[in-house]
Amino acid sequence: MTLEWPERLWIVRHGQSAGNVARDQATASNEDRIPIDQRDVDVPLSALGQEQARALGRWFAKRAVGDQPDVLLCSPYVRARQTATLFRDAGGANADDPICGDERLREKEFGILDGLTTSGILHLQPEQAEFRRLLGKFYHRPPGGESWCDVILRLRSLMDTISLHYAGRRVMIFAHQVVVLCLRTIIENLDEATILGIDREGDVANCGITEYRHLAGAIKSGKLELVRYNAVAPMEDQAATVTHEPDRARGARG
Repeated sequence: MTLEWPERLWIVRHGQSAGNVARDQATASNEDRIPIDQRDVDVPLSALGQEQARALGRWFAKRAVGDQPDVLLCSPYVRARQTATLFRDAGGANADDPICGDERLREKEFGILDGLTTSGILHLQPEQAEFRRLLGKFYHRPPGGESWCDVILRLRSLMDTISLHYAGRRVMIFAHQVVVLCLRTIIENLDEATILGIDREGDVANCGITEYRHLAGAIKSGKLELVRYNAVAPMEDQAATVTHEPDRARGARG
């Protein structure tokens, strides 16, 4: 049977970013705004985030070639591209494999809520806080931003591209927390309640791995089956500190 999907698909959240660190500091100080003076797209990895990416690469470097990715896709955001580059440079993939940026993998856009802590949303955007409470974060779209549904729409297009160009390949995606969850929604055909329940269980770990395999004999549709979600064993194996950081805009989580 001709494969219509990758033989293997890994989805990796970027390593800890400077924005994650700044958000923690702002929350601890009860500040309304996260003190980052650059665009979210330009926020780099922290020193720990760089080590997490290298640790992931070292762990994959010890695996057989057939258990390593041969296609690397990443969000255009600096922290995601840095994670992909450090992963490859540490031996996680062939040094000659290109890292292909795709804007559809970008972070969820938070619009007027960008850079606000939970208290900041309540204090500075109380109307949006109430809309979000009423609609739920799956459907709430802040002015200038996206809902989870908007992210899912662009990711459906991405999955069509992957099916068309990378069927039978071993694909690794480097992206963001909401992207990881929204891709699970698409691949596993999950409803709103199920994916938000998964989200409530905890943040996606920085450099945490979600893995799917094409198991045609186990699935009538011949599509992708979840092997592991939010796995951090590679970093633990490489003695790298594991972090579970919310996204830069605290409003991303419930």
